[in-house]
Amino acid sequence: MKRILLFIATNLAVVLVLGIVLNVIFSMTGLQYSRGNIPSLLVLAAVFGFGGSFISLAISKWMAKRSTGAQVITQPANETERWLLETVQRQAAQAGIGMPEVAIYPGQEVNAFATGMKRNDALVAVSVGLLNNMTRDEAEAVLAHEVSHIANGDMVTMSLIQGVVNTFVIFFARIVASIIDNFLRGDEEGGGLGGLAYFGVVMVLELVFGILASTIVMWFSRQREFRADEGSAKLVGKHKMIAALERLKQPAPESQLDGQLAAFGINGKKSMAELFMSHPPLDKRIEALRNMR
Repeated sequence: MKRILLFIATNLAVVLVLGIVLNVIFSMTGLQYSRGNIPSLLVLAAVFGFGGSFISLAISKWMAKRSTGAQVITQPANETERWLLETVQRQAAQAGIGMPEVAIYPGQEVNAFATGMKRNDALVAVSVGLLNNMTRDEAEAVLAHEVSHIANGDMVTMSLIQGVVNTFVIFFARIVASIIDNFLRGDEEGGGLGGLAYFGVVMVLELVFGILASTIVMWFSRQREFRADEGSAKLVGKHKMIAALERLKQPAPESQLDGQLAAFGINGKKSMAELFMSHPPLDKRIEALRNMR
């Protein structure tokens, strides 16, 4: 319930901020929003498409800590926490990035994630389940995978891709809805889609286009996972990364991470179709590592 309320409150705040930004842009440019006004539609789509994506990225660390209950390690309380800090510090230096914050969150699934807007101000978090079920070598490889995500700038890249996709989905949903409206209106005054009907058609079209567009985002996400696996192999050795992926094949509670956190976890959620998976199948990731020179 806490996560749901946090999600709703955050999204309402984002919509409010973007609405204010949109009104400022319209007043400064003299644009008037209407169904058939292409420039105003493009501005609206870009503000909400890119704005929502980058605001989410900007607050990703804050959201991650509160939604997962992650506790940042400031002073290690035990040997495990000390090992986590020292391992991430060593890997960050090898990867050429600033030291990320390191946290542990109370999830029983075997997982970890990285997030943050900047390469030198990121967050790496591991679950209690990972610490309890992986060897040190396997956990080291997982940490290197997450550090590689940060070093590769994957968070910003994925936000850019998501922003472009969101913009096109919002724009074309309204263009198609306007075409439907004009077709139904014909030569009659007062025909076509009313306000609520038009809004409903736009929502349905955004849902359909969003599902189709998500396949593009997921493809980029899968390629990014292969690169992070390769980065981990370079940092700690591919035998450790292969061992970590083999461990993930064993039965365990499914990941409870959502949204961006799920995309940047070591282990993604299962899907009936690979097209909609943020992570490649584990066997494909292992095969890619074994074929790596």
